[in-house]
Amino acid sequence: MSESTATAGEPLIETHALTKRFGDEYAVRELDLLIRPGIIYGFIGPSGSGKTTTVRLLAGIQRPTSGSAQVLGVEPWRFSALQRRQIGYMPQLSVLYPQLSIQENLNFVASIYGLPLRRARRLRDALEFVELHEHRRKKLRSASGGMQRRLALAAALLHEPELVFLDEPTAGIDPVLRRKLWDRFEELRSRGRTLFVTTQYVGEAAYCDLIGVLAEGRLLMVDTPEGLRRTALGGDLIEIEAEQRLDDADVDDARRLPYVRDAVRRGHDGQFIEALVDEADSALPQLQAWCQSRGLKTVSIQQYEPPFDDVFVKLVEKSGAS
Repeated sequence: MSESTATAGEPLIETHALTKRFGDEYAVRELDLLIRPGIIYGFIGPSGSGKTTTVRLLAGIQRPTSGSAQVLGVEPWRFSALQRRQIGYMPQLSVLYPQLSIQENLNFVASIYGLPLRRARRLRDALEFVELHEHRRKKLRSASGGMQRRLALAAALLHEPELVFLDEPTAGIDPVLRRKLWDRFEELRSRGRTLFVTTQYVGEAAYCDLIGVLAEGRLLMVDTPEGLRRTALGGDLIEIEAEQRLDDADVDDARRLPYVRDAVRRGHDGQFIEALVDEADSALPQLQAWCQSRGLKTVSIQQYEPPFDDVFVKLVEKSGAS
């Protein structure tokens, strides 16, 4: 494996039993990761679950108490200067200079990475990518929190790294800007970049290719967004909305259907049945036929995907974590 990058197809990040302890407290416990190039890997968990410590370990800022890690083919705490230039890191808190303008800060970062003096075009491209070029002369201390987050992203990407660590990149910013940042992340993935994104906004899991669910320093599971939903719920959900209130007999009859694992009545007026099935595609036409056979007039019958906040709660409950 060369010094500059991991071989194509091999993992960019691989850890085995990676552990970090501060005194008697475990921040990360026996973490096993395997992340291949060209994806957005989401690291989802509540505040204090160990997300930032994991990023610091993988970026080589901290050394583990035990276990092993390989990033770009080497132990992160042994990165060469060349390998560090292949990594972008966006920390939670700004480390830039409030007395400098947005462009001056970015120019300073360019100097740190040793970019050529003829870099005006690269600076412009980076600022345009995060929609800050027209604000480039604004002092950082006068910039909004959202602008500062976008500048931090531009600084992390300026040297065109192949692996980018984004630690809570959307924390404290409004939902519209949050969606714009995820649009940027998806564009980076389309350019072949690999992104490791931590977040406590569980709903952002839907934007990721793979998701690691973290609680109390432990990795509970890794799966696709759809895979996590199925694990949490035990199958697919189909929502039936009727024109009239449904009675107990309707729900009991739905529950006895051979392709329905469970059914409950929902809604303030009791006009919804939520049916848990193995496969929504095959169960939908059967439930439509069942409604017709019972003479139930329906407004809609469709697959229901609960918000990831609900999915996360169920996953944590199943794991036994608090």
